[in-house]
Amino acid sequence: MTDTSAIKEHMEVIGADGVHVGTVDHVEGERIKLTKKDSGAEIEGAEGAHAGHHHYISLGLVAGVEGDQVRLSANADVAVSFEEEEAG
Repeated sequence: MTDTSAIKEHMEVIGADGVHVGTVDHVEGERIKLTKKDSGAEIEGAEGAHAGHHHYISLGLVAGVEGDQVRLSANADVAVSFEEEEAG
Protein backbone atom coordinates (compact mmCIF):
# COMPACT_ATOMS: atom_id res chain seq x y z
CA MET A 1 0.00 0.00 0.00
CA THR A 2 1.20 3.51 -0.83
CA ASP A 3 2.27 5.79 2.02
CA THR A 4 -0.22 8.60 1.46
CA SER A 5 1.18 10.50 4.48
CA ALA A 6 4.00 11.52 2.11
CA ILE A 7 1.54 13.63 0.06
CA LYS A 8 2.22 17.31 0.72
CA GLU A 9 0.86 20.69 -0.38
CA HIS A 10 1.93 21.87 -3.86
CA MET A 11 2.85 18.38 -5.14
CA GLU A 12 1.90 17.71 -8.75
CA VAL A 13 -0.73 15.03 -9.33
CA ILE A 14 -0.21 13.09 -12.55
CA GLY A 15 -2.10 10.27 -14.19
CA ALA A 16 -0.55 6.89 -14.99
CA ASP A 17 -0.04 8.29 -18.49
CA GLY A 18 2.11 11.16 -17.13
CA VAL A 19 -0.53 13.83 -17.85
CA HIS A 20 -0.96 16.62 -15.28
CA VAL A 21 -4.20 16.23 -13.29
CA GLY A 22 -3.75 19.02 -10.74
CA THR A 23 -1.81 20.34 -7.77
CA VAL A 24 -2.31 19.19 -4.18
CA ASP A 25 -3.96 21.72 -1.90
CA HIS A 26 -4.05 19.23 0.98
CA VAL A 27 -5.23 15.78 2.01
CA GLU A 28 -8.73 15.82 3.46
CA GLY A 29 -9.88 12.52 4.94
CA GLU A 30 -9.60 9.85 2.24
CA ARG A 31 -9.25 12.38 -0.61
CA ILE A 32 -6.69 14.72 -2.12
CA LYS A 33 -8.10 18.23 -2.47
CA LEU A 34 -6.68 19.89 -5.59
CA THR A 35 -6.05 23.62 -5.87
CA LYS A 36 -8.71 25.61 -7.72
CA LYS A 37 -6.15 27.33 -9.93
CA ASP A 38 -5.35 24.37 -12.15
CA SER A 39 -7.68 21.60 -11.06
CA GLY A 40 -8.37 19.70 -14.27
CA ALA A 41 -7.52 22.68 -16.45
CA GLU A 42 -5.04 20.90 -18.73
CA ILE A 43 -6.96 17.71 -19.33
CA GLU A 44 -8.63 17.32 -22.68
CA GLY A 45 -12.39 17.47 -22.27
CA ALA A 46 -12.20 19.44 -19.01
CA GLU A 47 -11.73 22.81 -20.79
CA GLY A 48 -12.80 25.13 -18.02
CA ALA A 49 -16.07 23.36 -17.35
CA HIS A 50 -14.96 22.81 -13.79
CA ALA A 51 -13.34 26.19 -13.18
CA GLY A 52 -13.97 27.78 -9.80
CA HIS A 53 -14.42 24.46 -8.01
CA HIS A 54 -12.14 22.45 -5.80
CA HIS A 55 -11.73 18.93 -7.10
CA TYR A 56 -10.96 15.84 -5.08
CA ILE A 57 -9.18 12.63 -6.01
CA SER A 58 -9.69 9.51 -3.91
CA LEU A 59 -6.56 8.28 -2.13
CA GLY A 60 -7.54 4.88 -3.53
CA LEU A 61 -6.34 6.06 -6.95
CA VAL A 62 -2.82 6.86 -5.69
CA ALA A 63 -0.27 4.42 -7.11
CA GLY A 64 2.77 6.08 -5.58
CA VAL A 65 4.49 9.21 -4.34
CA GLU A 66 7.79 9.96 -6.07
CA GLY A 67 9.74 13.11 -5.31
CA ASP A 68 7.30 16.01 -5.69
CA GLN A 69 4.75 14.03 -7.70
CA VAL A 70 1.72 11.95 -6.80
CA ARG A 71 1.22 9.30 -9.49
CA LEU A 72 -2.24 7.86 -9.96
CA SER A 73 -3.11 4.31 -10.99
CA ALA A 74 -5.49 5.64 -13.67
CA ASN A 75 -4.80 7.75 -16.76
CA ALA A 76 -5.58 11.44 -16.29
CA ASP A 77 -8.79 11.40 -18.34
CA VAL A 78 -10.11 8.46 -16.32
CA ALA A 79 -9.04 9.98 -12.99
CA VAL A 80 -10.95 13.16 -13.83
CA SER A 81 -14.10 11.12 -14.37
CA PHE A 82 -13.75 9.90 -10.77
CA GLU A 83 -13.21 13.42 -9.39
CA GLU A 84 -15.66 14.92 -6.97
CA GLU A 85 -16.44 18.63 -7.00
CA GLU A 86 -17.20 21.14 -4.30
CA ALA A 87 -18.31 24.65 -5.21
CA GLY A 88 -16.70 27.58 -3.52
